[in-house]
Amino acid sequence: MKKTNILIAFAVVTGLAFTSCNETKEKNEEVGVAAEAEESAVAYNADTAKSVINWSGNKPTGTHTGTISLANGEIMVNDRNIEAGTFTIDMKSIVVTDLEAGDGKENLEAHLMGTVEGKEGDFFNVTEYPTATFEITSIEGDQYKPTVKGNLTIKGKTNPVSFNATVSYPGDTMFLKSEKFKIDRTKWDVNYGSKSVFDNLGDKFISDDMELQIELHASK
Repeated sequence: MKKTNILIAFAVVTGLAFTSCNETKEKNEEVGVAAEAEESAVAYNADTAKSVINWSGNKPTGTHTGTISLANGEIMVNDRNIEAGTFTIDMKSIVVTDLEAGDGKENLEAHLMGTVEGKEGDFFNVTEYPTATFEITSIEGDQYKPTVKGNLTIKGKTNPVSFNATVSYPGDTMFLKSEKFKIDRTKWDVNYGSKSVFDNLGDKFISDDMELQIELHASK
């Protein structure tokens, strides 16, 4: 009888521990709350002409590269410490850089943006979702080499992302360049050609992972 009670107690404790671990994992994967800056923080406005998000995607037959521009953005800095920031991404600015005009460049750009009739939802569907957003939730580590965490919203879906960056302050400006980092596009319902979503694609699939690198120029 005592042995049975001990086994039951062990099962209950183990179950609670397992549940607790799962809850912690799920909590860590949830979107965060947007960071707030102190009143003494200074606003740096994004220079949309210079700032760029570089992207690359790959498939068995090769890799495509390109850029996306910011529509606007503001980053709050206090004594050279980033405290908060919100950015709007112009999804209609998708450019393919590995192809020449007339060599499939325009067709791929149209397919990615979803401006081809009948293929609007394959990738980013910019007619319905013309912008994406990123908001900083926390900054960790060294002020000049921080880890930036935030919420990325694409096609109306929000997921957490993080990346390491290098920050400098030339004159009255600031420059942030991230290391290359990857996101799983299917978390934002960008499912075209995904082996994790569709069966029987063979070698005609596109990797779920997109690689991104951010170059942010901003000034007071």
